[in-house]
Amino acid sequence: MEVTKVLWPTDFSSSSEKALPYVTSLTQKYQAEIHVLYVIEDIAHHDGWYGDFEQSHVKKLMDYAEKSGTKRLEQVCEKYLDGCPLYIKHIAIGDPAQEILKLIDKEKVDMVVMASHGAKGDYRFGSVTEKVVKNSPVPVTTIPIEP
Repeated sequence: MEVTKVLWPTDFSSSSEKALPYVTSLTQKYQAEIHVLYVIEDIAHHDGWYGDFEQSHVKKLMDYAEKSGTKRLEQVCEKYLDGCPLYIKHIAIGDPAQEILKLIDKEKVDMVVMASHGAKGDYRFGSVTEKVVKNSPVPVTTIPIEP
């Protein structure tokens, strides 16, 4: 099997960080591209969360989330991925599992490496990871995280 592109989805949690040694090992072994994806949840589709927001307020919140996500993604890439041959940063807005699956298809990713659950992981296997594993057209390596 030839691995030329590896996807590492992150939510910037310590759980997702646990996948990094596997990601860097794979990319160094195969000299593969590493695609790092952070997904911002689209709050515009959550009616009545905290009352009704004006569209301008929702836009400001989403702009802030994107700016903050971009900054954090840059920090993660600089701090942890310096040894990888090539890394490409992606930010998406929407459902995390759907956006991961879209990026697999769009970038022709060969494999996904992700934590078994993210920041809100009270279970051994998170809902995003479960959806990706069940629907991915490529192998998904899940890194177990102790609850």
